[in-house]
Amino acid sequence: MRKVLIGSALVVAACLSGAGVVQAADLAAGKAKATEICAGCHGENGISEMENIPSLAGQLDQYIQWQLVYFRSGSRKNEQMQPIVEQLNNDDIRNLGAYFAQLAPASGAKDDNPDLSEKGKQAAAGRRCASCHTDSFAGTKAVARIAGQREEYLVKALHDYKSGVRSGGGQAAMADVAYPLSDEEITALAHYLAHL
Repeated sequence: MRKVLIGSALVVAACLSGAGVVQAADLAAGKAKATEICAGCHGENGISEMENIPSLAGQLDQYIQWQLVYFRSGSRKNEQMQPIVEQLNNDDIRNLGAYFAQLAPASGAKDDNPDLSEKGKQAAAGRRCASCHTDSFAGTKAVARIAGQREEYLVKALHDYKSGVRSGGGQAAMADVAYPLSDEEITALAHYLAHL
């Protein structure tokens, strides 16, 4: 009898612990959804060729998922994104995050202004950007990859954080970092990061 009770308890425990398991992402479904709704702006394979539109290839899974949730809830606003994300369910968001995360990120373009990059490197060190975005600026967990991102998008994002237009994850930290940046520092920082 005791063996039956112990065996039953183990089965129940296994079933209960399985109830909290997160469903694995479906990369094929993520690719299909990305092709359907993302590629037009964010580019084939997640490499944007449109001004002020970020590349998503190589962006972190959690970061993508959180940004989509922020857009869907309306806490992060964007006229183009709002009608798209309203159609996404949680599985779509999970699949898109995993899909973009496994793509090779955009590589930084050849640096045509090393002096500006040096100023940007100094600004990144002075503002402690690596403390959240990591030493390689590849991001971690829900913190964005910013290395190799489109330069004009980085300028726009920093101005949006500085002015308070952009909200969502990291808003308090980014507003604190961006607010004191001069326009020259923003330009230099964006140039440096885009060419990594």
